[in-house]
Amino acid sequence: MRDVVEYDEVGLWSEIKLDIIREYATAYSTIMNAQTWAKYFYIDAFAGAGKHKSKTTKTFIKGSPTNALYVTPKFTEYYFVDINRLKVESLRQIAGERQDVSIFEGDCNAILLNDIFPKIKSDRRVRALCILDPYGLHLDWHVIQEAGLMNAVDIFINFPVMDINMNVGRRDRSKVLESQVKRMDKFWGDSSWQEVMWTTEGSLFEEIETKVRNDELAEAFRVRLKEVAGFGNVPKPIEMRSTTNSTLYYLFFASPKAVGGNIVRDIFKKYSSPQASWQH
Repeated sequence: MRDVVEYDEVGLWSEIKLDIIREYATAYSTIMNAQTWAKYFYIDAFAGAGKHKSKTTKTFIKGSPTNALYVTPKFTEYYFVDINRLKVESLRQIAGERQDVSIFEGDCNAILLNDIFPKIKSDRRVRALCILDPYGLHLDWHVIQEAGLMNAVDIFINFPVMDINMNVGRRDRSKVLESQVKRMDKFWGDSSWQEVMWTTEGSLFEEIETKVRNDELAEAFRVRLKEVAGFGNVPKPIEMRSTTNSTLYYLFFASPKAVGGNIVRDIFKKYSSPQASWQH
């Protein structure tokens, strides 16, 4: 029996995220196209199959890599990565014979650091928009750090609060598995997240340890993107919630340039309003 790709089912906020990325990709490509000296890449590190099933409409919708292929003006080159063989095959079918598209199968952390980012570092004319959108704690901080150090890459990054809360952010930290601690260390870059995750309040008789709010943890990560990874512009993220109003993740944007941050602030503002969510 032939293997069949399993397409991800996505909710309203995921569709809004796709709109946000598409809008910024269009603005980014328009600006970069006017820079006659520049080459500019679109990189999707957790690309998926190139399309999803909408929970809202029950139909197929374009994923972020497919949306990017329709952006005008076109990017100079496109790089799509996924670890799933069947999703990679789907991407190749969507890309067809296009010579400006490169598709990789494997761990995006290694592929970005070893195969894609060196193309940017070796050519001062290259700029890039990189989508780092894992469902959970599957991203290595070294990727984020390298993107920041190059001073040539804009990133969207999924800060997976739901995964963190389920597996790391226990109220009783003694119940957190060591394997989950290592996952968080890899994503955060070191163990300093533990100093942020829990706070200690003292009383006359005892000290009580409490877990910080989601937005406080997200703000600490935003500061880290600026002060450790070296991105000059990191707007407040947009919070993505489930139908039950629980936080799924925060969508961050980080850029070395002020213009990127200003554009995304406007986009985030538009999509964070209840009216925008309802009208989508």
